[in-house]
Amino acid sequence: MSWLYLVIAAIFEVGWPFGLKIATVSPHKIFWILFAIIAMALSGIFLYFAQKGIPIGTAYAIWTGIGASCTFLIGVILFKDALTLMRILGVLLIIFGVICLKIES
Repeated sequence: MSWLYLVIAAIFEVGWPFGLKIATVSPHKIFWILFAIIAMALSGIFLYFAQKGIPIGTAYAIWTGIGASCTFLIGVILFKDALTLMRILGVLLIIFGVICLKIES
């Protein structure tokens, strides 16, 4: 169950930078800022539950790795962030690191 909690935490981890980004371009800034705050809180709560069965270093690295990788993809797809070879390589290294941590756990 801890791994499911960690995946849920990582999904909410993506929610807060997304909410803050949307707040910068939306006329409904307060709504999106509140969305980001709620996503932060839920992310932390589910990370707490995940750490009951997963070592802290593994849980934190996977949590931030999934969050960073998915946020990167959202930036590229929705916000037309640059997609360069070095940025792709950086995200692939993050994903590879997450996979290694999961295999080792």
